[in-house]
Amino acid sequence: MDALTNLDFAALLPFIAVGFGAQLVDGALGMAFGVICNTLLVAVIGLPPARASANVHIVETFTTAISGISHAITGNIDKGLFLRLLVPGVIGGVAGAYLLTNIDGAVVKPFVLAYLVIIGIYLLVRGLMFPPKVSKPKVVEPLGLLGGFMDAAGGGGWGPIVTSNLLVQGVEPRKVVGTVSAVEFFLTAVVSATFIYHLGIKDFATATVGLLIGGVLAAPLGAFFAKRIPMKVMLVMVGTVLTITSTYGFIRAVLM
Repeated sequence: MDALTNLDFAALLPFIAVGFGAQLVDGALGMAFGVICNTLLVAVIGLPPARASANVHIVETFTTAISGISHAITGNIDKGLFLRLLVPGVIGGVAGAYLLTNIDGAVVKPFVLAYLVIIGIYLLVRGLMFPPKVSKPKVVEPLGLLGGFMDAAGGGGWGPIVTSNLLVQGVEPRKVVGTVSAVEFFLTAVVSATFIYHLGIKDFATATVGLLIGGVLAAPLGAFFAKRIPMKVMLVMVGTVLTITSTYGFIRAVLM
């Protein structure tokens, strides 16, 4: 507990800002919290990559809970879609975490990211050129399974994989974002349970606490914006964020 009581508020501010900005984007668009946080923590603040990843995973357990509740309150969750994603997503997450010791997720990651770049460009063009139409999704359970698996084994991918593909199928954007965010809490909790148990409260460093404060503060705002952003604008924004973050991740994965 001493580590928490002796925290310097000035030292927390940069991490609060990172957590707030990343969760605002993630809450409104259903993706990119991990990518934005990891990028800023490593490239801007200078945190070691392993420590940055640990902090982000701990924080996501809490921010996804607040985000899911906020989306439920604002009516952004499709109950049927939620149930169809929940079980496959958790199974995929458990399988990914279990197989991580035997399969190198880094081998698959560049191919997934290249695919997401293409999906991002498609969503961007679709939002700009064609009037979006709402339709029921046909492929859901496989998306949940793949998204959960890649999130655990590949170090991320639930939001980009599931959100983007549901949007491609024509599901209403705010329902996609809200539902995917709500399911992500259960996925993150299951995948991170052992990790959090071993770390314990004594290892909550300044970065973790700062990200947690910023993320929790921004979570309700993300749900608020998701409900009010027009469908066409949402497609353009998701396409832009997905293209930029996936391109960045692809370049890093290939060069490293």
